[in-house]
Amino acid sequence: MNSNVNETLKTAIANGERPKRARGWTSTFVFTWRAILKIKYVPEQLFDVTMFPIMFTLMFTYLFGGAIAGSTSEYLQFLLPGILVQTVVFTSIYTGTALNTDISKGIFDRFRSLPIWGPSPLVGALLADTVRYSIASAIVIILGLILGFRPEGGTLGVLLGVLLLLIFAFSLSWIFTALGLVMRTPNAVMGVSMVVLFPLTFASNVFVDPATMPGWLRAFVDVNPITLLVTAIRGLMQGTVTAGEIGVVLLFSLVLIVIFAPLTMFLYRKK
Repeated sequence: MNSNVNETLKTAIANGERPKRARGWTSTFVFTWRAILKIKYVPEQLFDVTMFPIMFTLMFTYLFGGAIAGSTSEYLQFLLPGILVQTVVFTSIYTGTALNTDISKGIFDRFRSLPIWGPSPLVGALLADTVRYSIASAIVIILGLILGFRPEGGTLGVLLGVLLLLIFAFSLSWIFTALGLVMRTPNAVMGVSMVVLFPLTFASNVFVDPATMPGWLRAFVDVNPITLLVTAIRGLMQGTVTAGEIGVVLLFSLVLIVIFAPLTMFLYRKK
C-alpha cells in the first residue's frame, strides 16, 4: 500500500507545473509588505521612532536652549532639523539588526531557496524602513510645530528636507545591512553601529554651531557627512539652501550606494 501511495505522490509531483519565477519588483514589494506587517504585529518596533525624538527634542530645547542660544524658542529653530537628522539616522540601525535576527533564525535560508530575484529580501526590507523614517520625521516635525518651530521655507521646504533625509538614510542603511550580514548577533550589530554613529552625530552641527568649537574639532565637523546633511536640511527648511549643499549630500548618498550595495549583495550570496 505504501508503494502505491509513493507512486501516486511521484505522479502528482511530476505532472504538476512549476510556478513561474516572480518578477523582481513583485517579489521586492512582497518583502516590503512583510517588513511593514512586522511593525503592525510588533508595535514595540516603533518605540525608538516615537519616544526618543520626543525626549531629545524636549530635553535639549528646555534644558540647554536658554544656555546655548539665550532663548528656547530661538534654539528650537536651530535644533529641530538636527534632531530630525539624528532620529532618522539612528533609526537606520534597525535595518541591520532586523536582518541579523532573520539570518540567525534561518529565515533567509528559506528565502534563498525561493524562485525570486535574489536581492528581493534585502531591498524590500530597506524600502520598508523608509516607512519608519517617515513616521519618525512626522513625529519630530509635528512636535516642533507644537513647540513653536516655524520654518521660513514653508511646507515645500520641509517636504524637500524630509525627502533629502530619506534618500540619505536609505543609502546609509546599506552599511548597516552589510554589518548585519557579517556580525554574529543583533547586539553586536547594534554595538558597532552605535560606535560609528555617536561620534558622527555629536561631533557635528546638530546641537551647536561649529564656530564655537576648537579649530582641530571644527576641521572634522566641517567635513562630517552628518554636518553636511543637517546644513542642507536647515537651508531647505529656512529657505537659504544652495544647490551645492544639496548636491554634496546627494553625491555622498550615491557613493554609499555604489560602494555598499554591491558589497552587501556579495556578502548575501556568500552567507
